[in-house]
Amino acid sequence: MLLKLAWRNIWRNKRRSIIVLISIVVGLTAIVLTDGLSNGMIRQMLFNQVNLDISHLQIHKAGFNSNKVIKNFIPDYQHVESILKSNPEVAAYSKRVFATGILSSANNSSGVIIYGIDPEEEARVSIIKSSIVEGKYLSGSKREIIIGKKLAEKLGVDVGDKVVAMSNTLKGDIGSDAFRVAGIFQTANSEFDKMTVYIVAGAEQEMLNTGDNYHEFAVILKDYNNVTSIKSKLESALGSRYEVFTYKDLLPLFIFQMDLYKESMMILNIIIGLALIFGIVNTMLMSVFERIREFGVLMAIGMRNSKLYLMILFEAFMLGILGTLVGLVCGLLLDIPLAHSGINLSLFATGLESFGIGAIIYPVLSVGNLINAALFMPFVAVLGALYPAYKAIKLEPIYAINYV
Repeated sequence: MLLKLAWRNIWRNKRRSIIVLISIVVGLTAIVLTDGLSNGMIRQMLFNQVNLDISHLQIHKAGFNSNKVIKNFIPDYQHVESILKSNPEVAAYSKRVFATGILSSANNSSGVIIYGIDPEEEARVSIIKSSIVEGKYLSGSKREIIIGKKLAEKLGVDVGDKVVAMSNTLKGDIGSDAFRVAGIFQTANSEFDKMTVYIVAGAEQEMLNTGDNYHEFAVILKDYNNVTSIKSKLESALGSRYEVFTYKDLLPLFIFQMDLYKESMMILNIIIGLALIFGIVNTMLMSVFERIREFGVLMAIGMRNSKLYLMILFEAFMLGILGTLVGLVCGLLLDIPLAHSGINLSLFATGLESFGIGAIIYPVLSVGNLINAALFMPFVAVLGALYPAYKAIKLEPIYAINYV
C-alpha cells in the first residue's frame, strides 16, 4: 500500500518530479562519463608506459636498477633466456643493451638513452615498431638508428640523415659510431620521444666494447594480473645474482598517481551527490508543505508516524531508482560510442603527451563503477528525503488538518 501511495504521490505534481528526475539523470550521466574518462586516462597511461620500455617485468643483474653502469650486464643471459622460454606464462621477451650518451647531428646534440635491441624481439614487446611515422623500423643493419620525433626536431634531422652516438665504453673511454636515421617514431609520451633512440644490439655492443652481453630482459606476460606471483617464481628460479622488477616496482610514482586519480573521482562523485541532496531536500520540503493537510488527515485516521516516514522515503527512493535507470542508459549511450571513437583533445595535446596520455582519450567503462553509481543515486535520493520526512511526522494532526 505504501509503495502504491508513494508512486501516485510522485506524479501528483509532474513538473516537480520531472525536475528532480532530470537532476538525478544529469548527475548520474556526469558520474558515468567522468568515471569512464578517468579509467580511460589511467589505462592509457599504464598501457603507454608498459608498452614503450617498461614492460610487465624486467630482469637485470642484481643492483643494476639502482646503479645503471655499463659493467652491470646480466651474467649468463642464456640461462635467463632458457627459463623465460620454459615459462608458459611468458608471452614475449626482448634482450636489451642499455647506455646513456649523446646523439649529435650537424645542427645540434642532445643527451639520450640508447637501447640496443633485437628488432624482431622488441617488436613483440613494445609498440615502437607500430609508432614509426616516417621511414621504417630497424631492418637489422648495424648502421641504422630510429629516434623520436621530438628528438629529430631538436637535432634538425630527417630520415636518411647521419647522426653520431657517443657513450662510455666498458674500459672507461668514449665510444662513438655513426648511424643513418632509418625511421622516426612518435608515441603518446613526448618526454620519451625526446630522449630515446634504438639501434641494433650488435652495434651497441661493438660501440661499448661489451662483447656478447646484455643489461636487461623486458618481459610481457599473457596475463599481467599475475605479475606478482610470476615475479616470485622467476626470483626463485634465477637466484640471488639477478633482480626481477614488476612495472609496479619500476613506476611507484605512476601507481601513486593512479590511486590519486581514483580518490579524486570519488571526491567529485561526492560533490555531485551533495549538490543533488540539496536539490532533493528543497523539492521534498516543498512537497511536504503542500500536503500538510493530507498528512494531518492520514495521522488522524490512524497512520503511524513510521508509515508516514517510510512513504516519503519511498517517494524519494522511487525517484532515485527511476532517475538511475534513465541516467545509466544516457551515460552508456554516450560512453559506448566514445569508447570506440575517442575524445579528441588535440588542443591540450602538449600537456597530455607530457603525462604520457595522448591527445585522444578513450573512455573505459567499469562494471564496478557502474554498480557503485547505480547504488549511489538512490542512496542520495533517500538521504535527501530524511529531513523532509522528519518534518512531516513532527506535525500535529489538529494543526495540520486546519492548515491553510
